[in-house]
Amino acid sequence: MLFKPEHVDLILTGRKTQTRRIWRKPRAKAGSTHKAKTVLFSKEYFALIRITDIRKERLGDISLEDVRREGYETLEAFKEEWIRINGAWEPELEVYVVSFELTAK
Repeated sequence: MLFKPEHVDLILTGRKTQTRRIWRKPRAKAGSTHKAKTVLFSKEYFALIRITDIRKERLGDISLEDVRREGYETLEAFKEEWIRINGAWEPELEVYVVSFELTAK
């Protein structure tokens, strides 16, 4: 699973245990293990993560608890990062919410 370099430390320290993805269909299943990478076709990875849950929700329905699981302290900080990565904040956009746990570094 691909992550931005700035998320590596958040994942390795356990502060980021959730990610939102714009997928047409799920690309992961609960219980599956994935290599966490920062470069798509690289063989190198910084961690192994196990997917604990996957669900669909509107982007604007994110709770403060989930903002913290994303690794941010405030909704504004999360929104700023989302816009930087994805270009716009669209509250009605349906996203997949992927919860995970670190299994190995």
